[in-house]
Amino acid sequence: MNKSDTFENELKYIKSDRIRESARTMLDLLPDYFYKIEASSTGKYHPPFSLGEGGLVRHVKVAVKFAYDLFTIYKFDDDTKDLIIFSLLIHDGVKKGLVETRYTKFDHPLLIGKYLTDCKDKLSLSDEELSRIVSMTASHMGKWTTNSFEPNIILPLPKTVEEKFVHMCDFLSSRKFVHVDFDEKESILE
Repeated sequence: MNKSDTFENELKYIKSDRIRESARTMLDLLPDYFYKIEASSTGKYHPPFSLGEGGLVRHVKVAVKFAYDLFTIYKFDDDTKDLIIFSLLIHDGVKKGLVETRYTKFDHPLLIGKYLTDCKDKLSLSDEELSRIVSMTASHMGKWTTNSFEPNIILPLPKTVEEKFVHMCDFLSSRKFVHVDFDEKESILE
């Protein structure tokens, strides 16, 4: 079993075989801890479904589901939808660094873009597609662009509609009032 099999249902939302396989490759290249840790070590910023073992995976699944459902309102072309899903799948992929650290790395939105770029030769993405994914993941934190622990790091604000959309889906998935039921295979129950 590949690590990416964890996201089998979400990968089906990507229409392009080439982009889907690139997303699958990237998911398999993510550190093992990504598939085990909680979305928030303190529980302060995420709802109960994203806490505990596998919580980060559940957070990502919910963000992707928000995107997929909101595509009925936001009229993106198919390629943009595919790149948005790809971005959401990996946006927290190195949340604690390429080598797991104790705490969340504030610059993880930048680190995942660098890692994606470093892995470019393993992916079937155009330079433009890669650039768009990097910008969507880099800005997924929205207005939270600074923190007091690492004042020299300033994350980019989302500017394009697709960057704002990725941030919105991530933000919605982290709201404490959101309750999502999962079955034993970590699939969202409709």
